[in-house]
Amino acid sequence: MGENSATRHVPDWVVLAIACVAQFMVVLDVSIVNVALPSIGRDLSYSPTGLQWVVNAYVLTFAGFLLLGGRAADLFGRRRIYLIGLGLFTTASLVGGLAQSSGWLTAARAAQGIGGAILSPATLTIVVTTFSGAQLSRALGTWSAVAGAGGGCRLPSRRRPHGGAVVALGPLRQHPDRDRRHDRRDRLPLGEPPSGHR
Repeated sequence: MGENSATRHVPDWVVLAIACVAQFMVVLDVSIVNVALPSIGRDLSYSPTGLQWVVNAYVLTFAGFLLLGGRAADLFGRRRIYLIGLGLFTTASLVGGLAQSSGWLTAARAAQGIGGAILSPATLTIVVTTFSGAQLSRALGTWSAVAGAGGGCRLPSRRRPHGGAVVALGPLRQHPDRDRRHDRRDRLPLGEPPSGHR
């Protein structure tokens, strides 16, 4: 890695930001389409069961190729695999956005999942090899927090949001969790059966 640090002139925080943005988009794309599923179903004439493949095609290919993506980063270099994964993910996103049929969109989502599976391990490898010591712990904490923010985002958008707008919403710091406990507990009076049971 000495050669890497000698030839790289990009600040570490830029490397971390690039890795976090990519991971955020990969995780975000697992769930963000849930918001648009009703519109997608109407526009592309999906059947009720087929509509779930908009989500499943991405999740299954992402999970299935994740180990292969990690191994590829080890064998062929993290930078090259990062760029390949980013290119495939971006291209598949564009193709999916232009989809005119259900099969077209499902195939694009499957390709997007493969791109995400190649891209995601490369981002983690880049973070781990760029930082060390206490900086590594902070960098991994930021990477994990951004990934968690991507998984928790639900943006009210018909199509996939612009990457820049989404990244602006990704919190890079953790907000303290305020304890809001609602003590209202719905309890049935003794002896009264729940509704539906007579």
